[in-house]
Amino acid sequence: MNRRILLAFPALLALSACGTDDATLRPLPAPVRPALIRPAPPPMPQSQQRRAAHVFSAPGLEGVIGADADALTRLFGPPRLDVRDGDARKLQWSGTACILDAYLYPPDNGCRAAATYVDARRGDGRDVDRAACVAALRQSPRR
Repeated sequence: MNRRILLAFPALLALSACGTDDATLRPLPAPVRPALIRPAPPPMPQSQQRRAAHVFSAPGLEGVIGADADALTRLFGPPRLDVRDGDARKLQWSGTACILDAYLYPPDNGCRAAATYVDARRGDGRDVDRAACVAALRQSPRR
C-alpha cells in the first residue's frame, strides 16, 4: 500500500503544476517613482513676520528686512541668484566674506514682495553673523 502512495505522489505534483491561476501570469506593475519635491524657503520666524509700516529689523539689518527686490539690488548690486517659487522669491549675493540669501514674500495687502528673512553663511556653509555679512556686502564693489 505504501508503494501506491509513493507512486501517486509524483503524479499529484505534476497535476498541481498544470492548474495555474491567471493572476500569477500577469506582469507586475511598473514601480512608481516619487514626485520631485522642491525644498521650500525656510519658514519666516515669528519675530520677522511684521510687515508694512512696522517692519521688525534686527540691529544691522536696517534697510534689508522690509526692502523689496529693487531696493536690495540698489543696496548690494545685481543678485547672483534670483529664484522664484510661487509668490516667494530668494535673492542671493556673494562676496569674499560671505553669502547672503534674502527671502521675499508678498504682504497680505497686495503690495510688492519684501524681504522678511535673511540668512548668511561662508562659502564652506558655516553660519556668519547676518549683520556683519550685510555690512561686508555693502562695502564690496558692485559688479
